Amino acid sequence: MFRNREEIKEIQLHRLKDLVKRLYERVPFYRQKLDAIGFTPDKLKSLEDLRHLPFTTKQDLRDNYPFGLFAVSQEEIVRIHASSGTTGKPTVVGYTRNDIDLWSELMARSMRNAGVTSRDIIHNAYGYGLFTGGLGFHYGAEKLGATVVPVSGGNSKRQLMLMEDFGATVLTCTPSYALHLAEEMEEQGISRDRLKLRLGIFGAEPWSEELRTKIEEKLKIKAIDVYGLSEILGPGVAMECQEQKGLHINEDHFLPEIIDPDTGEVLPYGEKGELVITTLTKEGIPLLRYRTRDITALYPEPCACGNGLIRMDRVTGRSDDMLIIRGVNVFPSQIETVLLSLGYTEPHYMIVVDKKGALDQLEVWVELSEQFFSDEIKKLEQWEKKVEGELFTVLGINAKVRLVEPRSIPRSEGKAKRIWDRRELK
Repeated sequence: MFRNREEIKEIQLHRLKDLVKRLYERVPFYRQKLDAIGFTPDKLKSLEDLRHLPFTTKQDLRDNYPFGLFAVSQEEIVRIHASSGTTGKPTVVGYTRNDIDLWSELMARSMRNAGVTSRDIIHNAYGYGLFTGGLGFHYGAEKLGATVVPVSGGNSKRQLMLMEDFGATVLTCTPSYALHLAEEMEEQGISRDRLKLRLGIFGAEPWSEELRTKIEEKLKIKAIDVYGLSEILGPGVAMECQEQKGLHINEDHFLPEIIDPDTGEVLPYGEKGELVITTLTKEGIPLLRYRTRDITALYPEPCACGNGLIRMDRVTGRSDDMLIIRGVNVFPSQIETVLLSLGYTEPHYMIVVDKKGALDQLEVWVELSEQFFSDEIKKLEQWEKKVEGELFTVLGINAKVRLVEPRSIPRSEGKAKRIWDRRELK
């Protein structure tokens, strides 16, 4: 693995030059964008020149639906994935044979760095299909030589039976589903000692350090964060190592930047902002400066594991998921951190935003832990006030807290849905 940043930068520049040339020659959309600013591939001399090139957005993929941004002929595409948007058409990505091989190799590289070995049995509960999660882990596990159980999502009782019977040692799914499986174990009276799990790799949704602690306590595993998105490749863009101090980006293939989401200005290492990724080696649908909308920061300092690849913070939210309440920016991860740091409540919550007259109202519904649900009303009211006070300290605005019965907030087998914005309905 790379240990010298100069070596990495040399590889990045060589591949960036090739990428810009390919985009200019093969994708009319990019040729028009580059011509509009008077930039031709021969003008790219250093990595610093990247900041002068145009961004690509999810809307650009939608506008060119379905295959307008492909850089190869249809005959060279062997796989198509798509991410489901909340409205309109999905964003479509295509893979060549080389893209699939690269994806498998990067997943294997990342999983190996996270502590997975060829002796592991991987219970893969990410969804299979157009979503990239399931197949990304599947191919990576096989490339690594591990045994993979392609169980996908749903039917949690069956999942637990298979995990026990097959002796799964690694669990891969969303963090919210991992928590749901832990609850199912408790309900069914399944002792943790009956499972051989030692490691979990969780992603596809923002999650806090406090939620990691909950999952590790309940499942008695080490919980590893993974990052990826369909438009870039899928899972395998970045993953934590055993140190759990940032996700190593496979930056020899994905060139990362952090920008101010409002101005587009490139920010220095260590500053939090929006992650932008340029795909250096992708063939099917290479992307230039793709705005992920994910909020994080980058750190180039060496990791204790010896891996020299740059690290990113865990994603704390998305710039387009950020709520603006009475002029204040609010991320769901901030609320989750408060709730889980206080105890007493379960890590299942719903953020409800409404409007009363001209003012936005923020309400947080949070499940009580089973052992506290029978407490007297006065004590519960005191706890609500305590949580409201902590939220005000962190957010700077008032939020009404409503404690609800255990298991009354809907569970999700995929990405957890945390926000109900009722302002849009009025």
